[in-house]
Amino acid sequence: MTLVPTRGLFLYLETLRVAFDDKIVTDDEAQILRILAQALGVAPSDTAECRSIVAGEAPSPFNDGSEFGTHQMGDATTYQSALIAALDDDIISEDEWAMLDHLRRIIGLQEDQHALIEESIRGMGEVDAEGQRRVERLERYLTVCSF
Repeated sequence: MTLVPTRGLFLYLETLRVAFDDKIVTDDEAQILRILAQALGVAPSDTAECRSIVAGEAPSPFNDGSEFGTHQMGDATTYQSALIAALDDDIISEDEWAMLDHLRRIIGLQEDQHALIEESIRGMGEVDAEGQRRVERLERYLTVCSF
């Protein structure tokens, strides 16, 4: 099956490359990748082929990806979904930090957009105990990976 080059597929593949840097995809990384695939419109049937591309077993459908590396509408929401997925488990691993940071850079997320995402997550913290734990983990994340 041949993958059709789309921006969503490009972003997913680039994030998957970071997850595969150490040749192991943890459960936490897999959770973020599932959320990204859904948010970016990458079909579950295409994720296996993406894995083959990242492993060097299949050719990439992209020449250089430059036409897909610009900031677009909805990017902040996609990043926010990935960040919340990382915050909702107990620990944000270095691998998750790397994936989030890479995603943030390739979509061109601006500092003010990141601030709005932080504010939104903090607002969720007032709703329930899980939200408060998420805010505590956000604080730790921002200490290590400040914008």
